Amino acid sequence: MTNDLTENLFSLIKSLSASEKRQFSLYVGRVGVNSDSKFLNLYKVMSRQKKYNEAEILKSTRITKLQLSNVKSHLYKQLLISLRLNPAHQDIPVQIREQLDFAYILYHKGLYKQSLKILDKVKSTALTYEEKNVAYEILELEKIIESQYITRSIKNRAETLIKQTEELNKLNVVSGKLSNLSLELYSIFLKMGYCRTEEEAEGIKDYFQKQLPEYDFSELGFREKLWLYKAHLWYSFLIQDFLGCYRYSSKWNDLFKDYKHLIPIHPVSYLKGNHYLLESLFYLSHIELFEETLKHLEDSLRDPRIPHDDNISALAFLYVYSNKLNLRFMKGEFGNAEELVEKIIQKINKFRGRLDEHHIMVFYYKIGCLYFGDGDNKKCIEYLKKIITNKSLEMREDLMCFARILNLVAHYEAGLDYHLDSLVKSTYKFLIKMDDLHEVQKEMIRFLRNMPDVSPLNIKDEFRKLHAKLKKFEDHPYEKRAFLYLDIISWLESKIENRPVKDIMKEKSEALSR
Repeated sequence: MTNDLTENLFSLIKSLSASEKRQFSLYVGRVGVNSDSKFLNLYKVMSRQKKYNEAEILKSTRITKLQLSNVKSHLYKQLLISLRLNPAHQDIPVQIREQLDFAYILYHKGLYKQSLKILDKVKSTALTYEEKNVAYEILELEKIIESQYITRSIKNRAETLIKQTEELNKLNVVSGKLSNLSLELYSIFLKMGYCRTEEEAEGIKDYFQKQLPEYDFSELGFREKLWLYKAHLWYSFLIQDFLGCYRYSSKWNDLFKDYKHLIPIHPVSYLKGNHYLLESLFYLSHIELFEETLKHLEDSLRDPRIPHDDNISALAFLYVYSNKLNLRFMKGEFGNAEELVEKIIQKINKFRGRLDEHHIMVFYYKIGCLYFGDGDNKKCIEYLKKIITNKSLEMREDLMCFARILNLVAHYEAGLDYHLDSLVKSTYKFLIKMDDLHEVQKEMIRFLRNMPDVSPLNIKDEFRKLHAKLKKFEDHPYEKRAFLYLDIISWLESKIENRPVKDIMKEKSEALSR
């Protein structure tokens, strides 16, 4: 067996809850001959192990090295079957698939009327819960049976099935195109972040318009509208249209108000909708509505309609705590963050296997910004180093670039300027490599490169000059993205006025909220 499959089996065993372990014992125990089976003995040994140890398995069981691969494979399959039978995993989509399986079995036994009866009932359920792909499969089986065994149970049966199939096929095509467009825009955003130039923005606009399928909005159901709003949301994020982000994340959330029965079926999309609404409000600096939405998100996680599985737990941490950090930035509250940071690090370690590296690094960047705002530059450098030294990282290029810019500023602030020149050079090379060297970055690098040669008597004049140069970029459609990650303007004002940067940021936050 491959190492990947071994790792998959071990991680699956370790993910089992107490109830799932009991379910597996009952499942295996239904056949007495299983009580001393090799796959069960393998399970018992592996469930005790903290780290996979093949030598211990071979020593503690009657499994030979040649047999081990097949036994592992069989155990993995039996665990999945047991989990499928567990009531906790018997959600609506699984139940629909199960009924479709039953209909196939009855069809193959020649019990056509019984099969059609199940199919008609489960098709109605599938359409109610927007499971249109499986509804299409159900219709295809109905047509096979009708073409073989004319039931004459319904007048114009063939015409009805044909019409239903055509309608579903049309919606499935639209849904597929919208989901492809949404996924492609999301992957572009993950790679490069916001559009950096007018040319990039025009390229995204052109791509979006060409790939957006034709549709009649009145014919769209929940699933099609959800993908449509997602595509528009990512498009808006890419071109930095944050009002557009707010508009479509609001539509996304309102969709679940119209289809409340689908919240338990699509809990991830429900929570993501809340998260992206918060992201939009963060960039629009709407503190009051942000706090209301964050409270709604936290309350939603206590809603019994939301399943409390491992996946939801990891996402709940990601969405709630990333927005708790954003709220601190919005309110200019940088101090007394140790408890929050400690809790975030604990949860990162707990959910590391379920969080991708990108989101973990975003947490590190935000924590670095938090410490920078509080004036703890060495702590800031500590967290930025986790990003900068990560050679295998696939993270938004813009965040990687700004992590390096902030690292330069933090080194200067911490008085660690004895190797600032080499840091400036390496950062400059990195920005060129990333094709991300824009006016704000250029001015920052020029400033930091010249700082060692500036007399202490003239230092404030240099800060004022840089402030004047950067201030004009605050409202620039593409240069302003620099200030989305790092409030350089407030930092410069703090240096000019000899005040902590967090005081400047807090005053600006309070002015916005008035």
